[in-house]
Amino acid sequence: MLRHLHTSRAAAVLALALAATLAPLPACSTAYYKTMEVFGKEKRDILVSRVKDAKGQQQETKEQFASTLDQFSALVNFKGGDLKKAYDKAKDSKEKCDSEAQSLRDRVASVEKVGRDLFKEWEQEITQYSSADLKANSQRQLRDSQDRFEQMLGSMKRATASMDPVLAKFNDQVLSLKHTLNAQAVAAMKDQVTVLQTDVSKLIKEMEASIAEADGFIKQMGNT
Repeated sequence: MLRHLHTSRAAAVLALALAATLAPLPACSTAYYKTMEVFGKEKRDILVSRVKDAKGQQQETKEQFASTLDQFSALVNFKGGDLKKAYDKAKDSKEKCDSEAQSLRDRVASVEKVGRDLFKEWEQEITQYSSADLKANSQRQLRDSQDRFEQMLGSMKRATASMDPVLAKFNDQVLSLKHTLNAQAVAAMKDQVTVLQTDVSKLIKEMEASIAEADGFIKQMGNT
């Protein structure tokens, strides 16, 4: 009996691992959803989970951009010591920004994919109602959820788009210093870092607004 239980658990873990592997692939969406249903996870549950993941990734990305800005600020205020070491720190931090930004893009794309699939399924299932009252109630809930979803997704996409100009400027500064790394070149970056401070401040506000939208959506999905 105990051996059978261990075997069942192992099979469950294997199936979940397989599901996680299949999840990013559009062609495997149906198989993924069916696998998750075996474990009691409907599209609604998956969407809420993906929104939570995206929310967490937004927080991590926001913090990484702020950290990278700090590294660039420290570099332009360099007062002596190992200039190459200060440059390497800024460069490494910029590369972490690139990685976090791509992770966030992937998370947002995942949220959008599952959301579209959920609402498509919901629309199809509404046609199966025989009760006019239940059908009308489900349609209302669908419209409310779709409206909130589009609002949240739009906020996520705005936050994601706000990363691009900052990443481009980070990259420009790293490339420029790579080719000419001296005190004069670093001093010439000060104006650009001032611009970056404004851009990063805007990015952080967009991220925080998007995180708040995600919180509201998660709460709504729990009440409908």
